Amino acid sequence: MSKHKVEKTEEEWRQQLSPEQFAVCRQKGTEPPFSGVYDHYETPGIYHCSCCESMLFSSDAKYDSGSGWPSFSAPLNSDAVSTEEDDSLGVRRIEVLCATCGAHLGHVFPDGPAPTGQRYCMNSVSLKHSEVVD
Repeated sequence: MSKHKVEKTEEEWRQQLSPEQFAVCRQKGTEPPFSGVYDHYETPGIYHCSCCESMLFSSDAKYDSGSGWPSFSAPLNSDAVSTEEDDSLGVRRIEVLCATCGAHLGHVFPDGPAPTGQRYCMNSVSLKHSEVVD
């Protein structure tokens, strides 16, 4: 099943997003460590893309990595996010993007917990939490 892609102009994103969201999500910025609302947030639910509302991560995969950013062991499903190489700091990292709208979410590192061994280190400003209602 093909996922609907969200495409907007830079100006449309600027109008929709806060300046901080635009800087992080559309210009590949990073919020300061320990500053994001979701770093120590423990309410069960689903984390969505703050740009297009696509479902990205479950609170079931969230853990405290001590990094200062909300961390997840895996995305909600394999096609929720995409990745690409990021050499912007002179070090090879793997950037994590929303597969629907291309928003910069953060980076993934191979130092997470079992069973995946992955640490999806995300910016809080790139996410929007919704509680799961039974």
